[in-house]
Amino acid sequence: MDKIIVYLDDAAHALAQLAPMENGGNGGNGNGASIGSNSRVGEDAGADPEVSGSAANSTLWILVACPPRITKYISRWVTHSARNNWRLKWSEEQFSKIAPTLQARGGAVTTHVARGPLVEQTASLLAVHPTARVLDARLPRLGQDMEPVTRNQPVQYDRWSLPGAVAGMGALLVLASD
Repeated sequence: MDKIIVYLDDAAHALAQLAPMENGGNGGNGNGASIGSNSRVGEDAGADPEVSGSAANSTLWILVACPPRITKYISRWVTHSARNNWRLKWSEEQFSKIAPTLQARGGAVTTHVARGPLVEQTASLLAVHPTARVLDARLPRLGQDMEPVTRNQPVQYDRWSLPGAVAGMGALLVLASD
């Protein structure tokens, strides 16, 4: 059974990232995912030796929702339990959009909500599923640095997003003033 850990924060974007993995995870290379942006973690990502027949073609999707952070101003007025309830409701909404599609392909789905550093969450999931591969299907947002999900994933800083926007606005103001 192929096991894939998917980190997501937008169901539509995650489905677009998972689209090349048609036929239950047997995409282009014969033993798993064919998405170029995934981070391969662990040992051989092929099927487990004790799984045979049609079970070897199925995929276990471990979905990890990464809810947006609540600003410090809002968190002053919201209790901890209300914040957790909102995170769970938001996560269930994302899971309800993506899980039926994955299950229709013949895969099994388990869900988790990200808590704490993603690298630690990945390590704990890999301890349970050592042959799993990790896919970061989170939507990149302008001006926000995304936390890595594995230790070997490079941190990508978007240094020019804000200065580029400011320069564009300055050029627009110069052109508008003439």
